[in-house]
Order: sequence, then C-alpha cells, then structure tokens
Amino acid sequence: MFDSIEDVRGRLARQEYVADNKLATVVFLATRLNKPVLIEGPAGVGKTELAKSLARAAGTELIRLQCYEGLDEAKALYEWDYRKQLLHIQLDTAREAAEVEEALFSERFLLARPLL
Repeated sequence: MFDSIEDVRGRLARQEYVADNKLATVVFLATRLNKPVLIEGPAGVGKTELAKSLARAAGTELIRLQCYEGLDEAKALYEWDYRKQLLHIQLDTAREAAEVEEALFSERFLLARPLL
C-alpha cells in the first residue's frame, strides 16, 4: 500500500493532512503488517480526519465505528444469541455434551453487529 514512511507523509500531504514521522511510521508499519491502527483521544483532535485522509490516500473505503462508553470489540463485531443457544441446549438432550457445545458456538448463533 505504502512504499515507505516518506510515501505515507507525501500521500497524506496530498490529502492536506500533515503527519509527523511518528504517525507516518505507525501507519506504514500497520499497513505493512496488515494490522489496524486504533486511535483514541478527546473530541476534536483529528481522529476521524486522519482516517478519512488515510482512506483517500490509500484509495480504500473507510469503515467508521462510532465508539461510546461500554462498547467493546465483542459488541462491535459480534454477539451470541444467548436465548437461541439456551433453547438449543434444552431441546438437544440426545447428543453428547461436546457435540452440543461445538454447535452452540457456530455461526448460526451469532448476531451480526456493525463490523461483522
């Protein structure tokens, strides 16, 4: 995606975003290692603007998750349908416990969340 740290700085500059060496290094390494960049801070410091600029610079789609207190990765990515799992346990008394447990954590018991 980016050839170097200077490439990151240059492409962000073309998006009218000024990045220092630390930020450009983080972005370069994250994209090279195919890892996310998680940014936190108070409102107005430029988190969303960085994300928008990076998406434009890289020619990719921006997927934004609005975070709030109490939101963790499990709630953002997936959640288990506990009622459906409980019903499955109650109805499936004939199979071995290991088989029932394996079925409980299959995709059919997942509830889609914003990022899933």
